[in-house]
Amino acid sequence: MLLVPDQLRTGVSNPHRYEPEIQRTYEEMGEHYGVAVLPARPRSPRDKPKVEVAVSDRAALDSRAYAQRDLLSLAELNQRIAELLEDLNNRVMRRYGKSRRQLFEELDKPALRPLPAQRFV
Repeated sequence: MLLVPDQLRTGVSNPHRYEPEIQRTYEEMGEHYGVAVLPARPRSPRDKPKVEVAVSDRAALDSRAYAQRDLLSLAELNQRIAELLEDLNNRVMRRYGKSRRQLFEELDKPALRPLPAQRFV
């Protein structure tokens, strides 16, 4: 498993284009959860394209939910966002011929491991 955070100052002690030195706490967290931490290069959205697309999808989803003027409460807004999110996850993507949910079930879910018994502190 690989964790690809932005190359933020608090997570990288010595920035380098290809071999950044990860801050000790980030390294310990990665070891605790059994993942490798490899920060994205600065100003390189290609290093994390799925995340960038997910952020843009979520922004569009929120805009669609806010556009509905008949929502009167936060609970109704959250319900509408949940419905739109369900629709987004079940929509078939042309490039893959499958939905996000199908890809998760086939690729990601089998690779998931249980979380450690203790939280990282």
